Formats: sequence, structure tokens, C-alpha cells
Amino acid sequence: MNVRRSAAVLAAVAVIGAATPAAADPSPSPSQALPSALYGDKDPKFDGVWRQSLALLAQDTVGVKPAAKSVQWLVRQQCADGGFASYRPDPATACDAKTMLDTNATSAAVQALTALGGHDDTTGKAVGWLKSVQNEDGGWGYSPGGASDTNSTSIVIGALAAAGEKPDGVEKDGKSPYDALLKLALPCGGDGDGAFAFQPDKKGELAANADATAAGVLGALGRGMVVKPGEQSDATCAKAATPQQAAANGASYLTSALAEDDDHLMSALAGAEPQPDYGNTADAVVALAARGDTAQAEKSVRWLEKSSASWAAQSGPAAYAQLIFAAHATGTDPRDFGGADLVKQLNATGPAPQTAGETKASDEKEDSGSDFFGLWWYVGICLVAGIGIGFLFTGRKKQRQL
Repeated sequence: MNVRRSAAVLAAVAVIGAATPAAADPSPSPSQALPSALYGDKDPKFDGVWRQSLALLAQDTVGVKPAAKSVQWLVRQQCADGGFASYRPDPATACDAKTMLDTNATSAAVQALTALGGHDDTTGKAVGWLKSVQNEDGGWGYSPGGASDTNSTSIVIGALAAAGEKPDGVEKDGKSPYDALLKLALPCGGDGDGAFAFQPDKKGELAANADATAAGVLGALGRGMVVKPGEQSDATCAKAATPQQAAANGASYLTSALAEDDDHLMSALAGAEPQPDYGNTADAVVALAARGDTAQAEKSVRWLEKSSASWAAQSGPAAYAQLIFAAHATGTDPRDFGGADLVKQLNATGPAPQTAGETKASDEKEDSGSDFFGLWWYVGICLVAGIGIGFLFTGRKKQRQL
């Protein structure tokens, strides 16, 4: 799922930007180094667990066994109640009421750790926590108690399905996640034409959102981030009386939106010029392939092969993972993706995967001080916003409760 963190970044910048030198060097000092087990070299405050989960899930998808210490780092990020925050710099310190738990990070971790196997206690607690924070309408928001949104509800559905749960049987006050999704689906005809909205606006109106639609199609199908090509299916818009029809409607919208812009989607962040949205395009490929709408999915994955290299290199492990998921969903070789080896590039962003003869004990060694992250991230965030690439955390277009 394409969980965009840009809103959270911009919110942080608005608070601290005036006091932070825009040209300062964001590089951490040795004492403020990133955890050695973490994938990626950018500030993990908003996406540490997310990008780690995607990296590990993508490696498993292509038959790569991740470094044991990277898996252990993810496991240690869990709070005692089962939830995950976006990032905990010191996992030895217990979570408390101030720890901002994150349904998206928790769901991504469940999908990754379930795929890797051997972490039933961790995933079981995480699923229990997700159930405990389900909203009365059957859905989930990004943070516990937040209004349900399509993206969060859909990624939780993916986690439930990965863990062996039946999402339609996970109810709150008689409402399932699918009830929440159907309320966020736009009718056919007019603006939106079968798309999903992220959330209703202040007036209760729904507006089409391609990012939410890609997530909503997967959620309505009960699928997670990793899919195989589905059976050939026509995406025809009709009244969304069932999750399956809502998925078909969303797929129809995505197909049209992709075709309008030469097989990719566009992003228009507040205050920024419209530009190609590589992450959302990759997510749309996965959603369409899961439904069997392979014609447009294959056209769009070809566009990604030609166009996404610079974005992925700049964005890091989550971006490589999204491209690997898109390649996998369409039967494309991720080791020859437009001439690039996505697997090798992903592996290079973190600890080397396990190899024959490598001992688990040596791989699990951690630098005791490496989990403490200094104040340099404030400067880094402002610098990122200043050059117009605040979307690089590859997270959803949504406001996070700060």
C-alpha cells in the first residue's frame, strides 16, 4: 500500500521551519547514526517500520532471506499491547500513552512477519490490537480513534487476510471493514465514476482519490500488498452493492485515469506542480493485476520500467519494494526491470541478506547506541520540503494526528 507521509512532514515543517536553517547539513553525526539493521538512510521518524516491513516483504517475495538482525529490529519495534508506532528510536523503553501507534505500520509489519514465518506471537498480538481499535463503522483510521479512511481500512484488511483471519467476520457493532469501504465508494457516473475517496470532506462529500482507489480495490478484494495476476476480468462500473463490485468500479476508474496520462498517474501535492506519481502508479498496477485487469497493468508496468529509476534511487527501500510488488503482480522479472536489478538495489539499502554459512548470532548483533536518533531530522525534513520532495517517504496523502 502507498502510505504517503507528506502531510505529516509538511506539518512538522510548518511548526519548526522558521527556526531551522534551510541550508544546514542534515547528515547525522556518528553518535546519531541510524540503526544498523534498518533499511534506508533517511530519517525514519515517520516511516521506519513501514519501509522496513516493505523491504522485508519484498525480499521474501523474490526468494531472498533477509538479514536476521533486520527482522529482529522490526519485531522489537512492537509495543507490549501489540501495536506498532511509525518508529521507536529506543525500543528498550516501554511504550506509554504518548506513543503514537499507527495502524498502517502495524498492518505492514503483520504482512511482512507473516510472510517470513516464525513470528506468530508477534503477529497475533498485532492483529489483536488492530481489532481492539476498530471503529464503529467497521473501518480504521491511521491512528486509533481517527475517522476511518480507505487506505488504512484496506491495509488492515490485507493484514487480517495475511494472518488467516476472515476480514468480513471482523466486526464492530455489527459492521465489517467492507461496510466502511462501501461507504467511501463513489457512485458511477459524474466526477469520480466508481473511485474511492480517502475520507468524506468537512461537508460529508466524497471526492475521487487515485491513491485511495488503488488501496480500496485491494481492500475490497481482501488482498494484501503481494498478489499474483488474477483471472481475466472486465472492470465495468455498476452500483457498488458488494465489495467485489466496488473493486470492479475502482479498477475501471484507475484504468481510465492511467490511460489519460500515458499509462501513469499524476500527483498534485498542495503547493507543488503536478508530477508523475510513481508510487501510486505501482500500487495501481498491483490493484489491477489482482483483479485480472492485466492489459492496463502491463502497460503501466512498462512505463514504470522506463521511468521510475531516478525516483526509486532517491526514495529508497519502500520505493524499490513497491516496484517489486508491481513486477511480481504482472509476472515481470524484478531482476531485469527496464535493465535494472530491483532486488540488488533494494538489498543495497540495508544489511546484506543471509547467505549460506552465515550464522544467526553474528547477524543479530546490534550497535547499542544506534537506535538513538538525534535532532538532525528536523533540519533534514525542512531541507527535503524546501526542494520539493517531501513525498519521498512514499506514504499516503493524508493528515496524521501529531
